[in-house]
Amino acid sequence: MGEHPSPGPAVAACAEAERIEELEPEADERPPAAPEDHWKVLFDQMSNKRSNSFRQAILQGNRRLCSKALLEEKGLNLSQRLIRHVAYETLPREIDRKWYYDSYTCCPPPWFMITVTLLEVAFFLYNGVSLDQFVLQVTHPRYLKNSLVYHPQLRAQAWRYLTYIFMHAGIEHLGLNVVLQLLVGVPLEMVHGATRIGLVYVAGVVAGSLAVSVADMTAPVVGSSGGVYALVSAHLANIVMNWSGMQCQFKLLRMAVALVCMSMEFGRAVWLRFHPSAYPPCPHPSFVAHLGGVAVGITLGVVVLRNYEQRLQDQSLWWIFVAMYTIFVLFAVFWNIFAYTLLDLKLPPPP
Repeated sequence: MGEHPSPGPAVAACAEAERIEELEPEADERPPAAPEDHWKVLFDQMSNKRSNSFRQAILQGNRRLCSKALLEEKGLNLSQRLIRHVAYETLPREIDRKWYYDSYTCCPPPWFMITVTLLEVAFFLYNGVSLDQFVLQVTHPRYLKNSLVYHPQLRAQAWRYLTYIFMHAGIEHLGLNVVLQLLVGVPLEMVHGATRIGLVYVAGVVAGSLAVSVADMTAPVVGSSGGVYALVSAHLANIVMNWSGMQCQFKLLRMAVALVCMSMEFGRAVWLRFHPSAYPPCPHPSFVAHLGGVAVGITLGVVVLRNYEQRLQDQSLWWIFVAMYTIFVLFAVFWNIFAYTLLDLKLPPPP
C-alpha cells in the first residue's frame, strides 16, 4: 500500500480547531472563575492584549484562517480594503493580519498621532503669524523666546523636554515630520494602539532632548523629529527583521525613499546647527535629537512592533530595553544637575 499524502497546513489547522472545539466544555459545564481570575480577565480586556495562546483561540473561533489568504478576498468595500492594506503594511505574519482584519473596529480611531499632528500645525501657524515668517522660522531673532522651546539655560523647566515638539524650524521641517507621522504613525497606531505607539513616540521625544542636553550642551532643541524618527526607525527595522514575511508592495523602493527623506532632513538639521546663528552667542537648534529618536526606535520600538497584541511584560527584551532607557534618563538627569557646573560650561544667555 502506498503512503497517504500528508495533509496541508490549512487542513491541519481546521482539524486542530475541531479538536479544540470537542475538548472545550459547554458554557454551563465550566467551573465558576475564581475572584482573582475575574480581575485577570478584566485586565486583559482593558489592555486589549491576548495571551501567548491566542493562535489557538483563532483556530477555535475564526474558521477563516483555514481558507484562502487575505489578499485573495474579493468583494471588499473601501474601508475593508484600507484595513487589509494597513495589515499588510505593518504585520509580518498572515495569522496576525487575519486577526487584525477581523477584529479591527476603528473604535477608538488613531487619535494620538492625528491630535499631535494637528497641534503641531496649529502652533506653527500661530508662530508664523506672530513672527510674520513661515520659512526658516528658527532664524527669527524672537524665535527662542517661546516658552515651549528647549533652551539649555532654562533646562530646569522640565516641560521643555517634551513641549519642544510643537516648535519647528520652518515649514520645510514641519512638512516632512507631518508626512512621516501620518504615513507611518497612523497605520502603526491603527494596529498597535495609541498607548503603545504613544509610548514609543514620547520616549523618542524625551530621549531626543536629553541626548541634546548631554551631547550638545549649548544648543536649543525644536521639532518632533525625535518621536518621528523613533517610529520610522522601529518600522524600518521591523521590516528588515521580517523581510520574507512582510508583504507590503515595493518594500525595497519604499525603504530607500524613507531613508533618503530621513537623511535629507538630518542633513538639513546638521547644516542649520552649524550655520551662523541669528541670535548669537546661542547656536541654532541641535540635530542630536534625531539620533536619540533612532536609538529608541531600534530598541523599545522594535520590541513593541514585533509583539503584536502580546503582553510586553512577558518579553525579556522589553525589560532589558526599559532598564537601559531608565538608566539613560537617570544619567541625563544627574548630568543636567551637576555636569554643567563641574565643567564650568559657558552657556548662552536665556532668550
